[in-house]
Amino acid sequence: MSASVAVYRNIYTEDRFKQAYGSEESSGGGLWLRDRLAGTCRCSRRACLHLLRERVPIFSWLPTYRLKKWLVGDTVAGLTVGILHIPQGMAFALLTSVAPIFGLYTSFFPVVLYMIFGTGRHVSTGTFAVVSLMTGSVVEQLVPTPLEMNSSSPEAAEFEAQRIGVASAVALLSGIIMLCMFVLQLGFLSTYLSEPIVKAFTSAAAFHVAISQLQSMLGLRLPRHTGTFSLFKTLAVVMENLAHTNTAELLISLVCLAVLVPVKEVNTRYRHRLRTPIPTLTTSTSLPQPPAFHMFPAIAGDTIAITFVGYAVSVSLAMIYADKHGYSIHPNQELLAHGISNTVSSFFTCFPSSATLATTNILESAGGYTQLSALFTSLVVLIVLLLIGPLFYFLPKAVLACINVTSLRQMFLQFQDLPELWRISKLDFMVWVVTWLSVVVLNVDLGLAIGVGFSMMTVICRTQRAECSVLGRASNTEIYRPVENHNKCYEVPGVKILTYNGPIYYGNRSFFREKMSKLLGLTPEKIRSREKARKAVEKRDRETTERGIANTSFSSENEFFKSESDVQAVLIDCSSVIFVDVAGARLFTQMCTECQKIGVHVYLANCNENVLKILTSSGLMSHMNPQHIFVTVHDAVMYIQQQKVRASLIVWVIKRKGIAIMYLLF
Repeated sequence: MSASVAVYRNIYTEDRFKQAYGSEESSGGGLWLRDRLAGTCRCSRRACLHLLRERVPIFSWLPTYRLKKWLVGDTVAGLTVGILHIPQGMAFALLTSVAPIFGLYTSFFPVVLYMIFGTGRHVSTGTFAVVSLMTGSVVEQLVPTPLEMNSSSPEAAEFEAQRIGVASAVALLSGIIMLCMFVLQLGFLSTYLSEPIVKAFTSAAAFHVAISQLQSMLGLRLPRHTGTFSLFKTLAVVMENLAHTNTAELLISLVCLAVLVPVKEVNTRYRHRLRTPIPTLTTSTSLPQPPAFHMFPAIAGDTIAITFVGYAVSVSLAMIYADKHGYSIHPNQELLAHGISNTVSSFFTCFPSSATLATTNILESAGGYTQLSALFTSLVVLIVLLLIGPLFYFLPKAVLACINVTSLRQMFLQFQDLPELWRISKLDFMVWVVTWLSVVVLNVDLGLAIGVGFSMMTVICRTQRAECSVLGRASNTEIYRPVENHNKCYEVPGVKILTYNGPIYYGNRSFFREKMSKLLGLTPEKIRSREKARKAVEKRDRETTERGIANTSFSSENEFFKSESDVQAVLIDCSSVIFVDVAGARLFTQMCTECQKIGVHVYLANCNENVLKILTSSGLMSHMNPQHIFVTVHDAVMYIQQQKVRASLIVWVIKRKGIAIMYLLF
């Protein structure tokens, strides 16, 4: 059973609607601005408490913590993630080209700091493979690995100190950059890394990580390649030196893979049944150590890329789990949290940290509720650092390399998303492929830049080639839809209703004009011929009036409604036009002028406030009747039809009573 709805109201132009329902503009603009500034600068106890809770979120969520409901889940999840941080931190330290102990430090200090300042309840921070790999490239460039060095010599200790000094300097500079971004409120920049870019980037970076670990798994002492084509250079060098493979290291790697791969598979397949994942791991250093400040000029360029990647991945993960569990995160506060984490941690021999894919996923699946789980994670890492850390000193690098390779499983499996991505959006599929190929073939940071640039180009192409459609009316309704997709929606006779699904700006004005001209059939030749015919009609009417003889055909005023088949009015639905720039506004003016030349009136409907303001400021109203801008498409159509009926009535009267009327007029 269908129900019909009848709506009876006046026809509203924009001016009439504002007079009836708009708000009065404030006359005391200066006073309002002064009051607002005074309110912003006012200091009170309540304002200070609000600022404290906003900038240090732990004071906001900890007082309302549900002890009985959340404590068990946070404890189990925190301990589980803490156990996983031990092998992961040590293994990712190998990617950073520093000693494994520094990976444990990076798994402790940032975790505690993010718990205090972060807004993501299910985010696990610490070492991340991609960030570690990018930091390791910087370390290798500035402090390259000597092929021959005794690990127990004083030179080796000095060499390790130089390396962690560079890595800590990257962390410090990264934290400073994030803090500056927080002050400038630049959290929105993370939105430029779309989901296809993040997934393609992490998947391609996984190949770099895996290839970089081959030499450790084979027991080869080879220089680490950085820069463009580094993956292929590393692979070529490893293949050339296969004959020098250390048999013991190779056997250790095979045994580790034989254990780690099945355990990873079991943990993944039965993670809903296993409360905690199965663990697989059976030099002291001076803790406070200042970073290498003098390296700032040399690491600045690479650090910007590391900062952007670390922050974008962290915010993306936080948003994914926030949406899943129905709470919100604050991107600018995340800048502050990760900025403080990296800045403070850098003074405790830590390399750059961020949210991590694997441990965040496990933290959520293990039943974590709030940031308090980070407390139990850090306790596990602290116990290892204080009590059993020295036991890992002689752990073979082959074991850590195998841990790195097996931890990349989730990144490699992202290829499974490609068929669905192709089905949903071909352009997003292309973004994924271009980003992946750029990162694999060239380098991590350069590939990411190419991926972002290509993604932005697709956005520009989408706005430049937006759809332009002709709208038709569904019978007995005020609903208008594209006629090419709705065969029971019909065009209003004599009225061409057009809609453009995108902004109108300098980049697409030519395309917009071309589409409009094609749909209206307004070629330059047709405009000239119809303008010439209109002027001829006006001249004939003028001569007839001067002779005092009534014209029994259409007057120039009514030539507008000459034929049912001709386009007599153009109505542009601006509901999908999100913005217009100066070039777009000039194009509107030009279209109005050309339409007026052939006796066609232009109407606008559904203009948002910003678009209408720009069109008005650009002088469009000098070429267009201000009363031809309507609130809805239906208002405009009803007005046009009323004008058509009125014109037809005048023509009929002139035909019947033309002589008498002319006599009375004169």
